[in-house]
Amino acid sequence: MKMVPVGVSARHIHLSKEHVETLFGQGAELTVFKDLSQPGQYAANETVEVIGPKGSFAKVRILGPVRRRTQLEVSRTDSFQLGINPPVRESGDIAGSAGITIKGPAGEVTIDEGVIVAARHIHFHTTDAERFGIADKQRLTVRLQGERGLVLENVVARVSPDFALDMHIDTDEANAAGAKTGDQAEIIG
Repeated sequence: MKMVPVGVSARHIHLSKEHVETLFGQGAELTVFKDLSQPGQYAANETVEVIGPKGSFAKVRILGPVRRRTQLEVSRTDSFQLGINPPVRESGDIAGSAGITIKGPAGEVTIDEGVIVAARHIHFHTTDAERFGIADKQRLTVRLQGERGLVLENVVARVSPDFALDMHIDTDEANAAGAKTGDQAEIIG
Protein backbone atom coordinates (compact mmCIF):
# COMPACT_ATOMS: atom_id res chain seq x y z
CA MET A 1 0.00 0.00 0.00
CA LYS A 2 1.20 3.49 -0.89
CA MET A 3 0.24 5.54 2.17
CA VAL A 4 0.91 9.26 2.61
CA PRO A 5 0.19 11.62 5.52
CA VAL A 6 -2.53 14.23 5.01
CA GLY A 7 -2.21 17.93 5.75
CA VAL A 8 -5.34 20.08 5.69
CA SER A 9 -4.61 23.53 4.32
CA ALA A 10 -6.87 26.33 5.53
CA ARG A 11 -7.06 29.66 3.70
CA HIS A 12 -3.67 31.38 3.77
CA ILE A 13 -1.57 33.91 1.94
CA HIS A 14 1.98 34.07 0.64
CA LEU A 15 3.35 37.62 0.39
CA SER A 16 6.11 39.25 -1.61
CA LYS A 17 8.72 41.26 0.33
CA GLU A 18 7.27 44.46 -1.17
CA HIS A 19 3.78 43.62 0.10
CA VAL A 20 5.08 42.64 3.57
CA GLU A 21 6.53 46.15 3.84
CA THR A 22 3.41 47.83 2.45
CA LEU A 23 1.16 45.95 4.90
CA PHE A 24 3.39 45.94 7.99
CA GLY A 25 5.78 48.87 7.53
CA GLN A 26 9.16 49.61 6.00
CA GLY A 27 11.74 46.96 6.97
CA ALA A 28 9.10 44.59 8.38
CA GLU A 29 9.87 40.87 8.28
CA LEU A 30 7.74 37.82 8.96
CA THR A 31 8.25 36.02 12.27
CA VAL A 32 7.78 32.29 12.83
CA PHE A 33 4.66 31.12 14.66
CA LYS A 34 5.22 27.43 13.84
CA ASP A 35 7.06 25.29 11.32
CA LEU A 36 5.03 23.48 8.67
CA SER A 37 5.46 20.01 7.16
CA GLN A 38 7.62 21.23 4.28
CA PRO A 39 11.24 22.05 5.17
CA GLY A 40 11.84 25.80 5.53
CA GLN A 41 8.11 26.64 5.38
CA TYR A 42 6.34 28.21 8.35
CA ALA A 43 3.15 29.84 9.53
CA ALA A 44 3.94 33.42 10.48
CA ASN A 45 2.71 35.26 13.55
CA GLU A 46 1.47 37.99 11.23
CA THR A 47 -2.02 37.95 9.72
CA VAL A 48 -3.91 40.15 7.28
CA GLU A 49 -7.49 40.87 6.30
CA VAL A 50 -8.56 39.92 2.77
CA ILE A 51 -11.46 41.84 1.26
CA GLY A 52 -13.54 40.76 -1.73
CA PRO A 53 -16.59 42.29 -3.42
CA LYS A 54 -19.07 40.41 -1.18
CA GLY A 55 -17.19 39.69 2.04
CA SER A 56 -13.92 39.54 3.91
CA PHE A 57 -11.86 37.34 6.20
CA ALA A 58 -9.89 38.75 9.12
CA LYS A 59 -6.76 37.14 10.54
CA VAL A 60 -5.70 35.25 7.41
CA ARG A 61 -2.42 33.55 8.27
CA ILE A 62 0.67 34.42 6.25
CA LEU A 63 2.92 31.52 5.28
CA GLY A 64 6.62 32.19 4.95
CA PRO A 65 9.17 32.70 3.78
CA VAL A 66 8.34 35.60 1.43
CA ARG A 67 7.75 34.74 -2.21
CA ARG A 68 8.46 36.46 -5.48
CA ARG A 69 4.72 37.17 -5.96
CA THR A 70 1.79 37.45 -3.59
CA GLN A 71 -0.71 34.58 -3.70
CA LEU A 72 -3.88 33.91 -1.68
CA GLU A 73 -5.11 30.31 -1.47
CA VAL A 74 -8.75 29.77 -0.54
CA SER A 75 -11.30 26.96 -0.68
CA ARG A 76 -14.23 27.10 -3.09
CA THR A 77 -16.51 27.90 -0.12
CA ASP A 78 -14.24 30.80 0.86
CA SER A 79 -14.39 32.14 -2.71
CA PHE A 80 -18.20 32.25 -2.60
CA GLN A 81 -18.08 34.21 0.66
CA LEU A 82 -15.56 36.67 -0.81
CA GLY A 83 -17.55 37.02 -4.05
CA ILE A 84 -14.74 35.99 -6.39
CA ASN A 85 -14.20 33.12 -8.83
CA PRO A 86 -10.58 31.94 -8.58
CA PRO A 87 -9.36 29.09 -10.78
CA VAL A 88 -8.15 25.75 -9.46
CA ARG A 89 -4.40 25.88 -10.03
CA GLU A 90 -1.07 24.62 -8.81
CA SER A 91 0.66 26.98 -6.41
CA GLY A 92 2.58 29.68 -8.25
CA ASP A 93 0.36 29.58 -11.37
CA ILE A 94 -1.50 32.85 -10.84
CA ALA A 95 -1.59 34.41 -14.34
CA GLY A 96 -5.14 35.55 -15.09
CA SER A 97 -6.44 34.47 -11.67
CA ALA A 98 -8.76 36.47 -9.41
CA GLY A 99 -7.74 39.63 -7.55
CA ILE A 100 -8.32 40.73 -3.96
CA THR A 101 -7.62 43.58 -1.53
CA ILE A 102 -5.26 42.83 1.35
CA LYS A 103 -5.21 44.99 4.49
CA GLY A 104 -2.51 45.02 7.16
CA PRO A 105 -1.83 47.22 10.18
CA ALA A 106 0.33 49.67 8.17
CA GLY A 107 -1.36 49.71 4.77
CA GLU A 108 -3.43 48.10 2.08
CA VAL A 109 -2.75 46.65 -1.36
CA THR A 110 -5.02 45.44 -4.14
CA ILE A 111 -3.71 42.72 -6.43
CA ASP A 112 -5.23 42.19 -9.88
CA GLU A 113 -4.37 38.49 -9.86
CA GLY A 114 -3.06 36.02 -7.32
CA VAL A 115 -6.08 34.25 -5.81
CA ILE A 116 -6.41 30.53 -6.49
CA VAL A 117 -8.07 27.42 -5.17
CA ALA A 118 -4.98 25.26 -4.78
CA ALA A 119 -5.03 22.03 -6.75
CA ARG A 120 -4.90 19.05 -4.43
CA HIS A 121 -1.39 17.70 -4.46
CA ILE A 122 1.17 15.46 -2.81
CA HIS A 123 4.69 16.63 -2.06
CA PHE A 124 7.16 13.80 -2.66
CA HIS A 125 10.80 13.79 -1.72
CA THR A 126 12.66 12.31 -4.68
CA THR A 127 13.38 9.12 -2.71
CA ASP A 128 9.67 8.67 -1.88
CA ALA A 129 8.72 9.26 -5.52
CA GLU A 130 11.21 6.62 -6.63
CA ARG A 131 9.97 4.17 -3.99
CA PHE A 132 6.35 4.70 -5.11
CA GLY A 133 7.15 4.84 -8.84
CA ILE A 134 5.77 8.39 -9.13
CA ALA A 135 6.90 11.09 -11.60
CA ASP A 136 6.74 14.86 -11.13
CA LYS A 137 3.42 16.35 -12.37
CA GLN A 138 1.83 12.89 -12.61
CA ARG A 139 -1.91 12.89 -11.89
CA LEU A 140 -2.89 10.44 -9.16
CA THR A 141 -6.04 8.92 -7.69
CA VAL A 142 -6.05 8.86 -3.90
CA ARG A 143 -8.39 7.32 -1.33
CA LEU A 144 -8.87 9.78 1.52
CA GLN A 145 -9.68 7.98 4.71
CA GLY A 146 -12.00 9.54 7.23
CA GLU A 147 -15.45 9.26 8.68
CA ARG A 148 -16.89 9.77 5.17
CA GLY A 149 -13.92 8.66 3.04
CA LEU A 150 -13.58 9.92 -0.51
CA VAL A 151 -11.67 9.02 -3.64
CA LEU A 152 -9.94 12.10 -5.06
CA GLU A 153 -8.84 12.26 -8.69
CA ASN A 154 -6.39 14.60 -10.39
CA VAL A 155 -4.08 14.82 -7.39
CA VAL A 156 -0.87 16.43 -8.67
CA ALA A 157 2.44 14.80 -7.76
CA ARG A 158 5.10 17.40 -6.93
CA VAL A 159 8.57 15.87 -6.68
CA SER A 160 11.66 17.61 -5.29
CA PRO A 161 14.62 16.81 -3.05
CA ASP A 162 13.43 19.82 -0.99
CA PHE A 163 10.03 18.30 -0.15
CA ALA A 164 8.81 16.04 2.64
CA LEU A 165 6.11 13.45 1.90
CA ASP A 166 2.73 15.09 2.57
CA MET A 167 -0.63 15.38 0.80
CA HIS A 168 -2.28 18.82 0.84
CA ILE A 169 -6.04 19.16 0.60
CA ASP A 170 -8.20 22.16 1.47
CA THR A 171 -10.80 22.46 4.20
CA ASP A 172 -13.71 21.74 1.84
CA GLU A 173 -12.21 18.39 0.85
CA ALA A 174 -11.25 17.51 4.42
CA ASN A 175 -14.70 18.38 5.75
CA ALA A 176 -16.41 16.34 3.02
CA ALA A 177 -14.40 13.27 4.04
CA GLY A 178 -14.34 13.89 7.77
CA ALA A 179 -10.54 13.91 7.49
CA LYS A 180 -7.96 15.86 9.48
CA THR A 181 -4.28 16.67 9.46
CA GLY A 182 -2.30 13.58 10.41
CA ASP A 183 -4.69 11.10 8.79
CA GLN A 184 -3.39 8.75 6.11
CA ALA A 185 -4.36 8.64 2.43
CA GLU A 186 -3.73 5.79 0.00
CA ILE A 187 -2.52 6.26 -3.56
CA ILE A 188 -4.67 3.84 -5.58
CA GLY A 189 -3.87 4.90 -9.11
